[in-house]
Amino acid sequence: MINLFQPQVGAEELDAVAQVFQDHWLGHGPRTKAFEAAFAEHLGVAPEHVVFINSGTSGLFLATELLDLEEGDEVVLPSLSFLAAANAIMTSGGRPVFCDVDPRTLNPTLDDIEQVLTDRTKAVIVLHYGGYPGDIVRIAERCRELGITLIEDSACSVASRVDGRAVGTFGDLAMWSFDAMKVLVTGDGGMIYVKDPEQAARVRRLAYHGLAQPSGFGYAKVSARWWELDIPEPGRRVIGNDLTAAIGSVQLRRLPEMVTRRQEIVALYDRELAGIEGLLTPPELPEGHESTHYFYWVQMSPEIRDQVASDLLADEIYTTFRYAPLHKVPTYGTPDTRLPSSDWVSDRTLCLPLHPGLSDADVLTVAASLRKAVEARTAEKNARS
Repeated sequence: MINLFQPQVGAEELDAVAQVFQDHWLGHGPRTKAFEAAFAEHLGVAPEHVVFINSGTSGLFLATELLDLEEGDEVVLPSLSFLAAANAIMTSGGRPVFCDVDPRTLNPTLDDIEQVLTDRTKAVIVLHYGGYPGDIVRIAERCRELGITLIEDSACSVASRVDGRAVGTFGDLAMWSFDAMKVLVTGDGGMIYVKDPEQAARVRRLAYHGLAQPSGFGYAKVSARWWELDIPEPGRRVIGNDLTAAIGSVQLRRLPEMVTRRQEIVALYDRELAGIEGLLTPPELPEGHESTHYFYWVQMSPEIRDQVASDLLADEIYTTFRYAPLHKVPTYGTPDTRLPSSDWVSDRTLCLPLHPGLSDADVLTVAASLRKAVEARTAEKNARS
């Protein structure tokens, strides 16, 4: 089976884990701090603004908790988002308000967001679909003008930039996912960035039970009666640990080579899929934009999309569509929402395998199978009409 995602881990990551075992300290410790510092440098921010946590989802929940949402407060987000964002909003007491997206980039534009802003809008969450930065510069400027908190869900965009500036640093908060399906993996894990220094310190507390000063061996020599508790506000335990941080530090060093290979695969797909009637490939990036290339998506007639996916699966090629439109999920209470571009996208889009473990031969196999399936199913459709 040619998989959609596949983590790239090997001897370097194993060596890093072995060193953690030798030190007999697997929990939150020096390797966690080192990974935070290295990731902060990658972003171009100070280390105290980033916190290594156990998942990108935890980052979304922490971010929405910082909003101090009250009944009636709204948070705008694209319907084509991972469900964790909507769950975080609702769990924090707010109401998700879904906006539409550009049908080709699958990212919301500033116009899409402005169409659903109200005087109850407390924040905007932007997902950088597939690693494409999207309209983040204009969205960030407008949110600053309106005094609306901007949260960047950067799970897909660990290496994305606009004019050299890291995606995730345009807004007030951002989070990255390092789960087993992402570009940089730690098994489970994530990072949260908080622009405001006081809020960053608050997030660090909230991520570890709300403790102002964690009790334990690390504080025994710097604090009398180190076992006593100081909890300004209750939190939870969602911190990262040295075991996963050790893997993450290696992965971060390898990130440029992994993204370069993704770029090569994208270029090969672009070449091999060009000229297939009725098939759209991802649009070119605007000047100054760099993508992590997390997804490679193709779009076709809704009359053949599902059949093409089945044909590829029969050829041992796994495809899927990410992300299912949230405005159609009854849990989120938006039955009257009409988002034509999101609906158009969800009926026509497939994500193809994309990871550095693919050989050129694998990519050519996927492209040939897709071409054959699209042409055959299109011919059948035309014959029926």
